[in-house]
Amino acid sequence: MNEIEKVLQEHQVRPTAIRLLMYKFLRDRQVAVTLNDIESDFEMSERTTLYRTIKTFEKNGLVHQIDDGTGVAKYALDEPEIGSGSQDLHLHFHCTNCNETLCLTDHKIPHISLPKGFVTQDMNLVLKGICDRCNEN
Repeated sequence: MNEIEKVLQEHQVRPTAIRLLMYKFLRDRQVAVTLNDIESDFEMSERTTLYRTIKTFEKNGLVHQIDDGTGVAKYALDEPEIGSGSQDLHLHFHCTNCNETLCLTDHKIPHISLPKGFVTQDMNLVLKGICDRCNEN
């Protein structure tokens, strides 16, 4: 059994051919991707299959969806040591020059105390500006 199959099985995801390929695709990316990005690389696959696969990954804690303010959902792999059901609350950075969104997994969102009676269901913190690559140019 290879590494990707192991990861999928640890997250209760059956390792089908498309799931193995999509996991590898996401793992090899340095930035978050849209469903259109995935479709471009998987031209021979049905859009619904790709959508169902990304949603299965999301439901089982393999990827997280990022709302970076562009109006298009982006997806990135979760940190491997984060178990299913855990939330890895890290920062995201959206470059306004190249339009790419990156996970800043080494920079965690600090704990925020809410007033009594409030319950957090989700948290997303996106910083916007110029990424290091664009800043060098």
